[in-house]
Amino acid sequence: MMAKQPNKTVAGTNIQEVRQQNAQSAQAGAAGQFGTEFAAETNIQEVKQQNAQSESRKAQSTTRQTSNQSK
Repeated sequence: MMAKQPNKTVAGTNIQEVRQQNAQSAQAGAAGQFGTEFAAETNIQEVKQQNAQSESRKAQSTTRQTSNQSK
């Protein structure tokens, strides 16, 4: 059996390092910041275009339903 090392789990994880990372993560989350891994993969123009197309389809759909109901 291995001798227990202070600040380490049985698996060898450095407890202090994990606590520090968790604290940094909590601060970033509270400030509304996320890692660049999310932003780097998002094409903002494409998302805006898709949203506009979706809104356009919704508007057309609503217009058709309204005109069908009035007939």
